[in-house]
Amino acid sequence: MNDETTTLSEQAPPAIRDWPASDLAGTEFDPVLTDLMREGPLTRIRLPHGEGWAWLATRYDDVKAITNDPRFGRAEVTRRQVTRMAPHFKPRPGSLAFADQPDHNRLRRPVAGAFTVGAMKRLRPRAQRILDELMEGVVRDGPPADLIERVLEPFPLTVVSEVMGVPAADRAQVHAWTRTIISTTGAEDAERAKNGLYGWITETVRARAHSQGDDVYSLLGAAVHREEISETEAVGLAGPLQIGGEAVTANCGQMLYLLLTRPELMARMRERPEERGAVVDELLRYIPHRSSVGLARIALEDVELHGLRIRAGDPVYVSYLAANRDPEVYPDPDRIDPDRSAPPHLAFGNGPHYCTGAVLARLQTELLLGTLLERLPGLRLAVAPEDVPWRRRTMIRGPQSLPCAW
Repeated sequence: MNDETTTLSEQAPPAIRDWPASDLAGTEFDPVLTDLMREGPLTRIRLPHGEGWAWLATRYDDVKAITNDPRFGRAEVTRRQVTRMAPHFKPRPGSLAFADQPDHNRLRRPVAGAFTVGAMKRLRPRAQRILDELMEGVVRDGPPADLIERVLEPFPLTVVSEVMGVPAADRAQVHAWTRTIISTTGAEDAERAKNGLYGWITETVRARAHSQGDDVYSLLGAAVHREEISETEAVGLAGPLQIGGEAVTANCGQMLYLLLTRPELMARMRERPEERGAVVDELLRYIPHRSSVGLARIALEDVELHGLRIRAGDPVYVSYLAANRDPEVYPDPDRIDPDRSAPPHLAFGNGPHYCTGAVLARLQTELLLGTLLERLPGLRLAVAPEDVPWRRRTMIRGPQSLPCAW
C-alpha cells in the first residue's frame, strides 16, 4: 500500500502509531487508545504481531457504521497476515468471527436456539442452583476468600460447559486449554492448547451425530449429520463459544472490583436492587474488558470516511472500548453514571458479529453480582485495592484474584 495514495487530497495520512501489548493494572483505560481517540476519528496503528498497519475507528457512529457495512469483510482476514495483538493466528473454517454473509447466517443457525432469551429463561433456575452451591461452600468456610477462585471462575465455566454439553470429567482440561488460548504467552503453548481443544471438540461432535440433546455439541453433531454444515465448520463454530466463559469471569471481576472500591456504587446496588440492571449496563460500558483491539476487517472496495480513502484491501479495526467512551455520545464518559440517558453500549459488539452468547453472559453477570451482594453482607476487599493482582499477558483483562471478607 502506498501511503501517498491513501488520501483523497494532498493532506498527509495519519501517522502510523505503534500500539504495544501493555499489562495495565486495575480498570485503567489504555493510555495509547486515549491518545488515538484524541488524534482523530480515523487513525493508523501497528500492533505487536502480524504484518503492516491497519486503520482504527474509535467514534461510536463510525464503529456502528463499519460493523454493519458489508464493504468491510472478515473472511479475507483468514488469508492475510494482518497486524494483530495475538502472537498466534490460525483461524479455522466455520468460525463465526470470520464469516461474511450469507455464510454467517448459515453457520449461526444450528446453534442459535441454545442462546435465545427463552433458552436463557429455562437455564436461569439451573444456573442459580449452581451458583448457590458455590456460595454455600464460601459461606460455610467463612472469610477471607478469593472470590475469583471460589465463585467468579467456576460459575461461568460450569454454566458454559452445561450449555455446550461438556461432561464434568472433561471440564478441568477444557478450561486449561481455553485459558492458554486467550493468553499472549507464546505461539507454541497456544498452538498446543488449540490442538488439544479442537481435537476434543471434533471427537465430541462426531459422538453426538444422532443425539437428540439441546446442548451445543449435540446441536452441532445433528447439524453435521443432516449435512447442514461440515464437521470442520462445526468445530470452528464451537471453539469460540467454549472460550466465552473466560470473558464472563474477567468482566465480572472488573465490575466487582469497582463495586468494592466505590462505596456509592455498592450502596446503590444494595439499596436499589430493582435498578441493578442500569448499573450493570453502565459498568459494561465503562470497563476496559480487553487489551487493545479484537479482530480486523478488510475493506472490499474503496470507502471514504472523514475525508480519507480506505482502499480496497486495507485492514480496518474498530474499538468498542473507545466507542463506549465517545464524549459525543456519553458526556463525561470516564465517570460511572447509571442514570445517564444515552444510546446502548457496544460492549457485546454490533452488527452481524454481535456476540452470540450475549444473553448468556448478561444472565450470568446479573446472577453473580446479585447473589454475592445478597449472600455476603458487608462484602469488602481483604487487601488494599492496589494489592489486588491483575492478569498479565492476556487479551481479556481482569483481576487474577479478589481476596474478600464480609
